[in-house]
Amino acid sequence: MLGAIIGDIVGSVYEWHNIKTKDFPLFRDDCFFTDDTVMTIATADALMSGVKADDFINAYKKWGRFYPDAGYGGRFGSWIHSNDRKPYNSWGNGSAMRVSPCAWVMNCGFYGRTGCWPSNGWECVTKSAEVTHNHPEGVKGAQATAVAIFLSRFYAGGHAFDYCQPWSVEELKDEIKKLIESNFGYDLSRTLDEIRPIYRFNESCQDTVPQAIIAFLESMDFEDAIRNAISLGGDSDTLAAITGSIAEAAYGVPDWIRDKALSYLDAPLRDVYNRWTSYIENN
Repeated sequence: MLGAIIGDIVGSVYEWHNIKTKDFPLFRDDCFFTDDTVMTIATADALMSGVKADDFINAYKKWGRFYPDAGYGGRFGSWIHSNDRKPYNSWGNGSAMRVSPCAWVMNCGFYGRTGCWPSNGWECVTKSAEVTHNHPEGVKGAQATAVAIFLSRFYAGGHAFDYCQPWSVEELKDEIKKLIESNFGYDLSRTLDEIRPIYRFNESCQDTVPQAIIAFLESMDFEDAIRNAISLGGDSDTLAAITGSIAEAAYGVPDWIRDKALSYLDAPLRDVYNRWTSYIENN
């Protein structure tokens, strides 16, 4: 979750003022959290309450109404403030930017023993998307992001080493690329240098999630992953939130970046972050 929050805050000032370079100050005084952070916090809050669809609906509406000006898309904003609890067939990238907490409750050991998808926690990924983004592309974007986070956790936590030879970072990235291309059909073969010149603002999962994953695949460390994502332009805060959520699991987050990012959060958001951190440590 922290990686998504950091990516959102860093990218907040570039969403409508795109840059096509990695050379920029990581944090500016005018950075701020957006709907990406609010909904990621909401997902964590929902998971600490349960994993039913109603838990996600309640959390998204509750936190969306608490922060009505966080920058939601038009249809999602209308849904938040309505009494309607039905999904609206969205394929927007919101399902992917908010999914990261779900990937931290998945069972890592299952993949090492069988090479199959995790058996514990996978359903919450789908539910977190389907309560609003029930279009196949909306669900797929959340699932692909969660898989990348799950595999990165699996690698970084050393779980793979109980069942096979230790992975290098490059082997991890090869595994992520292989599984996402084969299971979700995303093309991850392009380079950032190929994408960057022609990439423009896009709010769809299908034109955000692959680019965000590629930004991670080409990264050297957490900060470099965030810089890669921002340098593409487009929906910068959401791109960086998705990339950051994967990079956190693979690399960890430097203390100074964590502390600086958390300083942008207000008390209610910080409280959920602290509770979530304890929840993950104890479960």
